[in-house]
Amino acid sequence: MHEKRYLIAAIMLIMTSCSYDTDTIDVTPVAPEAKITLVGDKYIVSSEIASFSDFILVETQMGDVAPRIVDIDYAVADLAQYDVTFVGEAHGHAASHYVQSKVFSGLYGKYNNIALSMEQFERSAQSVVDQYLAGEIGEETLFRDGKAWDHYRSSYRPMVEFAKNKGLAVIAAEVPGNMVSCVGEEGPAFLDRLTGEPRAWIAKELHTEDGAYKERYYSFLAKTAGHRVEGDMTEEEKATKRFRRFAAQVSRDDTMAESIHNHMAANPGRKVMHINGSFHSAGLLGTVERLKGHNPDLKLANIHPIVVKDPENPTFDASQVGEGQYLLLIYPTPKRFVKMSNISAFIKRTKDKIDENRCAY
Repeated sequence: MHEKRYLIAAIMLIMTSCSYDTDTIDVTPVAPEAKITLVGDKYIVSSEIASFSDFILVETQMGDVAPRIVDIDYAVADLAQYDVTFVGEAHGHAASHYVQSKVFSGLYGKYNNIALSMEQFERSAQSVVDQYLAGEIGEETLFRDGKAWDHYRSSYRPMVEFAKNKGLAVIAAEVPGNMVSCVGEEGPAFLDRLTGEPRAWIAKELHTEDGAYKERYYSFLAKTAGHRVEGDMTEEEKATKRFRRFAAQVSRDDTMAESIHNHMAANPGRKVMHINGSFHSAGLLGTVERLKGHNPDLKLANIHPIVVKDPENPTFDASQVGEGQYLLLIYPTPKRFVKMSNISAFIKRTKDKIDENRCAY
């Protein structure tokens, strides 16, 4: 039973997720040689993505404009209008993180009262992040005590260092991983037994109501190996399990949204760029819609990454134009595993990490 749980958890790790006023933009779109053509239900781009570090940035405005290729300067000039810019990421992808860094520094150049909000640091580590920004501790201490993600140095260091050098705040927005596990086991009722300081590390309320985000998440569970709710259970038990998994997902979204809202409320006039796995902000759902629930007047935008299948002939589905104001087309990532024996070795290596994030409250 334990081995099966580790296999499922390991597979989960492997699978690792407005109005537009042209008069306010003071630059014009790039006129690149590459063109985008709709063929059936797919958009075909006439230029290749040359390497793993390259990308193509496509403006869609959530379907309000015909998809067209633009450069980062154009996108930044547009995104500077918004109160919060979400930049969804393909975790660990070089081009995805490069664009995050360029957008953050670009937005600072347009409006320097801005903060960086990160899924990649938990609320419980906010004091550690603050100490690092203040120069009171070094990066190794930030990495260890702040429980930074394994690829922090290659992926997030540039943005954190930019914030540190410019005196900008970094919001440790995420809920602790072991609390996510608790919600996955107990559902929202877990919040009722939390007391003291840990209660402040997770959102005051979890929004688990029906809607587009719930449908999207349930569809993800049904289609993705390692996430499907299977086994010798009644339909009622399966429904409960699916709901608790959704509640665990929502605990991340609600906590990140609340973290951003609280920071902006304490710092009137400040804008925020938030980075998270792309599922959390796709279609302006998840974290985005929960932030909108805190303040309906906020202008929110999203950049959504798409890992193409063929970099020499990149395409994206017509349905994806609604995922964000901008789509970031990036090079495909290599397969994590080919042999089952290698997956078994991976499970052994990650067992300690899985145990670390088990419910401990």
